[in-house]
Amino acid sequence: MQISISVVYSPRPRLIREVELFVEPGCTVGQAVQLSGILLEMSPEQIESAELGVWGRKALAKQVLRAHDRVEIYRPLTVDPKVARRERFARQGAKTAGLFAKRRVGAKAGY
Repeated sequence: MQISISVVYSPRPRLIREVELFVEPGCTVGQAVQLSGILLEMSPEQIESAELGVWGRKALAKQVLRAHDRVEIYRPLTVDPKVARRERFARQGAKTAGLFAKRRVGAKAGY
């Protein structure tokens, strides 16, 4: 009896490639990625820098899959999220961003 899994990869923002597979029980993350054919679309540099995960958690290629698992191929970040947030905050200004951006008229600061 085979189990159903999916392999997902996003080569660029707003583009998602998803492949549904039926594999034998005991199939590993690495085997599933090979069977999906997604590696054929990637350059050797992308393959080298990519990391693998199952349902948003990092996984090794030798991890055994269970039914309905979602294998994800991650590409490296181009910008550190902390730096991007700081730059976005600097552009927007303190009054239009953050927890207290929408205050009631006449309310105390922080409420």
